[in-house]
Amino acid sequence: QVQLVESGGGSVQAGRSLRLSCVVSFVSGYSYGSYCMEWFRRPPGKGREGVASISSDGPTRYTDSVNGRFTISVDSTNMTLYLEMNSLKPEDTGMYYCAAQFRVRCSGGGRPPPDYAMDYWGKGTLVNISS
Repeated sequence: QVQLVESGGGSVQAGRSLRLSCVVSFVSGYSYGSYCMEWFRRPPGKGREGVASISSDGPTRYTDSVNGRFTISVDSTNMTLYLEMNSLKPEDTGMYYCAAQFRVRCSGGGRPPPDYAMDYWGKGTLVNISS
């Protein structure tokens, strides 16, 4: 019923910026009243980490390592999720995924929700940051 497609990844040097996009497409007939959308990443050889989330009621959340450098946003007119990544570091390298759950808002406190809270996933876009 829902498809997510990421784009915008690439290989850049530390200190540069990238903007990731995630286009959310709905099968005809699908409807939603609220959402929680999130960017995850998986560094090489490591587990998946929630990077940033945004809820339909407004609040955004970031993991500590990207707070102040990354900005998550959503264009509700076309349901496109963005992640603006500035001052990139080699530690930011990994596969980035967008994910979403609908008809609910983001739960929890100050951190992005865990991966098991998400219902739909994109296939990822690779980000490689060199020193």
